[in-house]
Amino acid sequence: MTARTVRPIRGTAAAALATALALTAAACSNPGSPGGSAAEDGAVVGIAYEPDSLSPLLGYGKDGNSKIFDGLLAFDAGMELKPALAVALPEVSADGLTYTYKLRQGVKFSDGKPFTAADVVFTYRTILDEKTNNPSKTELDALEDVKAVGDHAVVFTLKYPYAPFAERTVLGIAPEHIAAKQDVNSGPFTTRPVGTGPYVLTGWSKGEKISFKANPGYWGGAPEVKKFTMAIIKDDDVRATRLRSGDLDGAVLPPNLAKGFKGDKTKKTYTATSYDYRLVTLPTHNKVTGDTAIRRALDVAVDRRTMVDKILEGAGKPAYGPVPTDSEWFTKGTERAHDLDRAKKILDDAGWKPGPDGVRVKDGVRAAFPLWYLSGDKLRQDHALAYASDAKKAGIDITTQAGTWEVIEPRMKHDAVLAGGGSPGDPDFDQYLLLKSTLGGDGFNNMAWYDNPAVDKALEDGRRTDDKAARKAAYDTVQRELVKDPGYTFLTHIDHLYVVNDSWEGLSTQVEPHDHGLAAGPWWNIENWVPKK
Repeated sequence: MTARTVRPIRGTAAAALATALALTAAACSNPGSPGGSAAEDGAVVGIAYEPDSLSPLLGYGKDGNSKIFDGLLAFDAGMELKPALAVALPEVSADGLTYTYKLRQGVKFSDGKPFTAADVVFTYRTILDEKTNNPSKTELDALEDVKAVGDHAVVFTLKYPYAPFAERTVLGIAPEHIAAKQDVNSGPFTTRPVGTGPYVLTGWSKGEKISFKANPGYWGGAPEVKKFTMAIIKDDDVRATRLRSGDLDGAVLPPNLAKGFKGDKTKKTYTATSYDYRLVTLPTHNKVTGDTAIRRALDVAVDRRTMVDKILEGAGKPAYGPVPTDSEWFTKGTERAHDLDRAKKILDDAGWKPGPDGVRVKDGVRAAFPLWYLSGDKLRQDHALAYASDAKKAGIDITTQAGTWEVIEPRMKHDAVLAGGGSPGDPDFDQYLLLKSTLGGDGFNNMAWYDNPAVDKALEDGRRTDDKAARKAAYDTVQRELVKDPGYTFLTHIDHLYVVNDSWEGLSTQVEPHDHGLAAGPWWNIENWVPKK
């Protein structure tokens, strides 16, 4: 069987699928040492959310930039694949079913134990184990098995040609000698992990901060930023205030708060394009949101352009699905114009007639439902309020409510949620978890319990071939079906804004996922920063 070499994925790449993670957050009480900001050889940055776990076996680091771990491959600044724990990009068999990786020798975990092929095999087999609670394991559905060839090579065998498989191997590798000796879902490794990455975890105070120190034995060279702290600050206003006071060296901020730092010559603002979208889930188990006419009416009643202009202040674009309009995978012609008259006609034709108070009624059911958004998240709040305002003009009464994920998650089966998601790179990464009917109710996957047989078939067709034209046809089908049967109302794709002290060199941004600030942001490559001279 002849072999071919996998080529770098250009332009965009896989990144964190945050909709698969249940994120919990609380206000940060003290992000670091007295004065907050770290010393000259350190940095403290403010982010909005934290993960449930720091174990790659449960999803952490699956898309790279985990700080603690390395994958076989990684993404560079241009989002092209490059070797990490592998010495080169994989060799792929002509039929696309076998991927062979040669591993870097001499690499050690931060506890001094050697990294070998056995750790790679352990990591992937553990994730695929049905007892492992990894919410993203369907992303490895194509993987049949992985085997070690000595200590320094591994061979992955696939069930079917899965075009983006190499992008899935940026997953962080766990040490078998530690993680295999404890419960994968609840053992100490989930909060006190050991990896081969540029940083070592020094502490995690839930809801407050995650602290790291440079790994002096890192195979890529010891980082010059010796201490790194991620302060968990869910409230946008508080994050901006702490940055202004000097408690933070950098922070992710919404546009209206980022612009407040324009005149500050000690700071720089970084803009990252992203696949990050905001949407409203329309659960099928709700008598109102489960009605296709309601969904279709909301899809054209919403004024996306005004949301971009007013809420995002131009830092984004209208969203009509998970795929951004400037992606090569976007299906032209599926854009939906703001058309209130059409929304009203859709509702009239379906029997939703205006009641005495202007709210539509059908078979005794009022066109009314709650819409939840995450407390402290101003962008979500503003999107929710604008959406409810647009819906009211069509005769649909939406009550917006703020809450934590602990409050919102139990209600997701019946109540609408102002949610977010987005994964750059391959269309399978986002659409499968978001739309596959069998994933309805699986945590933050398919939050709307969307069920469309044509979409299900297209999603399977798209992931089971490496023929690009066939894949494009499959994802065109998905996007056209979302016009006829929305399931969600997609609102905007958001550019991410970061404000950072101008004291380091080497900062840049990548094309980012929804999960911004943790694995993304200008600190995606903090191990390469150097002090400004």
